[in-house]
Amino acid sequence: MRLVVVTPPGVSITVKEKGIREDIEVLFQSGIASHCSACTPLSPLIMNLLVVCLCYVLLELLAVNCQNLIQGRIVGGYAPAPNSIKYIVSLQTTKGPALLTEQMMIVAGDYSLSTFEGTEQYSKPHRLIPHPLYNKTTNNADIMLIKLRVPMVIGSYVSLAPLPRQGTGVMAGRVCRVSGWGYTSLGGGQIPSTLLTVKLPIVSSARCNSSESFNGNITSNMICAGYNAGGKDACKGDSGGPLVCEGRVYGVVSWGNGCGDAKFPGVYTAVSKFRRWVDRTIYSSYIRCLKY
Repeated sequence: MRLVVVTPPGVSITVKEKGIREDIEVLFQSGIASHCSACTPLSPLIMNLLVVCLCYVLLELLAVNCQNLIQGRIVGGYAPAPNSIKYIVSLQTTKGPALLTEQMMIVAGDYSLSTFEGTEQYSKPHRLIPHPLYNKTTNNADIMLIKLRVPMVIGSYVSLAPLPRQGTGVMAGRVCRVSGWGYTSLGGGQIPSTLLTVKLPIVSSARCNSSESFNGNITSNMICAGYNAGGKDACKGDSGGPLVCEGRVYGVVSWGNGCGDAKFPGVYTAVSKFRRWVDRTIYSSYIRCLKY
């Protein structure tokens, strides 16, 4: 996990599976001790799956609120079947601003944030690694990795989330899925305690960047998803959630203009544009890990 920033004291994460929010994507490898003291060799299988987690958990977390842009959203969705989304994670801020305050990430449990079944796994973050080229004004390179102090254990409630290869594109019209515990309407209201998910078609860059939509603000590192009629989208509170297409994380909820607006589909960070960065970051940290 490359040049990282140690998280401040008090920052905790709770990972929740099967219902966790696709708000942040997870990739973990079981059997690895915390602090990298018992790191295991790289697994060819993991490498092939593009999920080289090693001592880390990859959370496709879109951090930071961007000025006047609405961040994250799940509108027009439905509650998925229990245990059907095993790579989702819940990262919640309980005090102060987002990432630098006490947070909780839930892994392995039910879709309800208010119900605990004893299958949850808890871990505090050890390091936060935002992309070095992240631009909070344009939202370009809006992606970050988080290393946990204690790795999650893969099993019946937790699984890996494969990434696409570097530069792999997603064709317009391809149906993908995004999930989370964000607001169900732009108006806000209470955040739902049950995980919601919604399927959305990929929108072409030409349409998304048209003068009737985002008017040239979509960079080559972003992809859009949504229906021509609107009505379904991610919403405030879903930021960082993974956009999964045929089992791979192609996008991460980044920004948008409202929730479910017909003219403005949701905008996601194109994960495939950062695959090499993810690999290099994880590998470089793994090498350092072996030195201790």
